[in-house]
Formats: sequence, C-alpha cells, structure tokens
Amino acid sequence: MGWKEAAEPVLTRMPAVRRPEGHVPFKRKLAWTAGILMLYFFLTNITLLGLSGQGTDLFGEFRAILAGSFGSVLQVGIGPIVTASIVLQLLGGANLLGLDTDDPRDQVLYQGLQKLLVVIMTALTALPMVFAGGFLPAQSSLTLGGFTFGQTQVQLLMFAQIFVGGILILYMDEVVSKWGVGSGIGLFIIAGVSQRLVTGLIQPAEGGFFYDWYRIVTGEVEVGSIVAGDGLYTILLQEGHLVALLTTLLIFGIVVYAESVRVEIPLSHARVKGARGRFPVKLIYASVLPMILVRALQANIQFLGQILNSQWGMPSWLGTYNSQGQPVDGFFYYVAPIYSPSDWMWFTGELGQEAWKVMIRVGIDVTFMVVGGAVFAIFWVETTDMGPEATAKQIQNSGMQIPGFRQNVGVIEKVMERYIPQVTVLGGALVGLLAVWANMLGTIGAVSGTGLLLAVSITYKLYEEIAEEQLMEMHPMMRQMFGKE
Repeated sequence: MGWKEAAEPVLTRMPAVRRPEGHVPFKRKLAWTAGILMLYFFLTNITLLGLSGQGTDLFGEFRAILAGSFGSVLQVGIGPIVTASIVLQLLGGANLLGLDTDDPRDQVLYQGLQKLLVVIMTALTALPMVFAGGFLPAQSSLTLGGFTFGQTQVQLLMFAQIFVGGILILYMDEVVSKWGVGSGIGLFIIAGVSQRLVTGLIQPAEGGFFYDWYRIVTGEVEVGSIVAGDGLYTILLQEGHLVALLTTLLIFGIVVYAESVRVEIPLSHARVKGARGRFPVKLIYASVLPMILVRALQANIQFLGQILNSQWGMPSWLGTYNSQGQPVDGFFYYVAPIYSPSDWMWFTGELGQEAWKVMIRVGIDVTFMVVGGAVFAIFWVETTDMGPEATAKQIQNSGMQIPGFRQNVGVIEKVMERYIPQVTVLGGALVGLLAVWANMLGTIGAVSGTGLLLAVSITYKLYEEIAEEQLMEMHPMMRQMFGKE
C-alpha cells in the first residue's frame, strides 16, 4: 500500500469551503472580499487572552510579508500557509509526492495534504512562541467565570487561541479564492502593508514622516551632519523620510512599469478566419509572489536561531545575540536579511559593526535573494501550470495556434521554451534584487522592500482581475471564452 492509499481517508476528509455552483455575480464577490477583509482587521485587534507584557515578535521585520499582528489571535499570520507551500513545492519539484495534478483524485489529495501541513505548521510555530523563552509571556494566573487558571493552563489557552487563529486565516484565504476577488493571502498582505504605510506617514509621534519634518522646520532638531541623531541624518536616512519616500515611489513606478513589459506571441484561431490574439510573456512572469517563499525561508531560519539562543544558547560561531534578541555576529548574523539603512551604513556611527562583516552580510543577502528569487520563480511557474508544456496545452485546447507553425502541442511548447524559462529566471532575479535594494534604502513605515513589492504587484493584478470581472459581467458571453463558467 502506497502513501496515497494510506493517507487518503484523512486527506479527503479535511474540511473545505464549498465551491460556488455556477457564476457568482461581481457585486457578491466584492461583498465576500470586503467581509473577509473586515474580519481580518477585527481579528488582528483581538489581543490574546492571558498575554502579559510586551514580549518579542519572532517574525519581527518579516511581519509586513507574513501578515497577522503580534500579540493578537492572528499571531502566526500566513506563515504556516507559506511554509507548507515551500515544503510541497520542494517535494513536488523532486517528484517525491507522486501526484498528478491533472487527475481529480490527486488534486483532492494535494489540497488535503496542503491543509494538513498548514495545521501541523501552525502548531509547530505556535508552540515555541508560547512555551519557549518568554516571547509571549503569560499571566501567572487568570480568573474566568469563577475558575482560576495557573500559568501553564494560561499558556495552553494562549496556544489554543493562536492555533484557532492560524486555522481561521487558512479558511479565510479559501473563502476569498473561491467566492471573492483575488486571493486571501494577497489581500492580507495588501492590508498589512497599507496600514503600515499610512501609519508611517501620519503617526503623531517620533518616527512619523510629517512629525519629524515638523520638528526640523520648527528648529527642534538642528540640521547638522549625517551622523545618527543629527537633522541631516533624520531628513535623509531615518526610516520614513526623504530617501525612504523616494524609494517607495520608485518601487511603485518600477513594478507598474515591469508589469507592462512583455513579449507578445501572436496567435490565430485554427478554424475561425480572422480571429487573432496574443499570448503575453511578462517580464515578471512568475509574479512577485515567489518572494514570499524566499523571505519566509529566511524568516524560518531566523526563527530557529532565536529559539535555539533563548532555550539552549549556542557557540559564538553560530550566533551571538544582543539584549534585543537580534544576532550581531556568527552564522545567524551573516544570513540575516538587511532590513533597513541602519543595518549596513556603518559610516553614520549608529551601527557599531566592522565594515567587512557588514559587506559579507550584504553580499549573502543579495545572493540569497537573487538566486532564491530565480529558483522559486521556476518552482512557481511549474506548479501553477504556467510552464511551456502546460501553456502549450492551454493554447491547443483553446483552438489557437502560432501563425507559421503547425497546430501541434509539441511545436507550440518548443516556441514557448524560447521565452518562458529565460524570462522566469530573469524576472525572479530582478525582483530579488529590487527587494534587497529597497530594504537597504528603507521604505515608508518600514514595510520592507519585499512587502512593498508584493503590495504593489498584488494590487496591480487585483485591479486587472476586477477589470476583467467587470468586463465579463457586462458581456456574459466572455465568461465562456475565458472558461469562467
């Protein structure tokens, strides 16, 4: 008996959101999407019952990408979903699963396996957060309805809340994917990044864009040198200021421009004379979404380092941590991403780190993001049926062909192989490079370069999908042409 036969009774019984029968009106899709978004914001504002003190966010600088909110019911965010996706992509890429996604039975098993992995990853992520190192400190006692809970029982209660929150976000994503517009994961990333961008601009406290400019204009802070703490440093380099503002605007422009750069392969209908079309191969063919996988892998590495350091300590070559729980030397320091200008600008006097160590860290981050972006983009294309073979089959099944070539799947596939693999690697590497560059210069609200890239790209695609939905709502026959009905 193979693993599929043994696991089938469990995987096929995993709860699932029912797919809509027939067409869902556009207004209803918007209503579902808006409802889930409101529920998401509501859950991020529910503080964990039993939480005591501030604690430490293990996801830290990755929070803009992994969504959720520290200390809330959605503590783990989309982390378990992304981690499960990484595991499945690696197993699928190595052909260890033995699942054929064209087979309906294997599709059900794949979806069930993904949900099961998310459940496991949610538990494995929540356990150390609650029970290890005081990252989420629990109250020594808690009285509810006349019952008094000890500290261990409070910790169990907190774990249960985080676990339920992780499962809720899984099914919220599924509701949006099946009944709404876009995907839940993309929606949650946009929500989190947008919230931080607005806060970074208008918060009436130190660190806010307008507030600090007010302090400079009124003379409260003098414009001096580029040394940390002086006005010139505040104007140029402090998170949320001039360089960060310019970087944010540039990222918006570059992503929108890159989304419009494409190679268009001409198509004509094999039987309907005069019916023509084009198949666009965009520069960012695999989209920016594979970047979630790359950053999530880095987040899990740093997560592991913090757990090891808090529980057992570690040799200095593996990692040395400061009082804030951040690595300052060793392996975990060198593989930590560059989060902001303060992580590499040693000449401002703020860093207190040797230049050669900083350069090694920058080099590793650039290499990891460029190579990781290209590799995960390839995985993404192959697992989402965007590769040359799957694309050729889609074109053939639609009755289209490439003018000047025989109407044959193998011929179309060879033409697609001239463009798709190369553009996938180039686009993935470019997005990785942009993400590191944005992190090094900083962004408004410290949303991170990857978070900003994701938010802009997802918003752009959401706009395209909404426009397509409106077009099909106005012209119902279009739904049949696009296979939406």
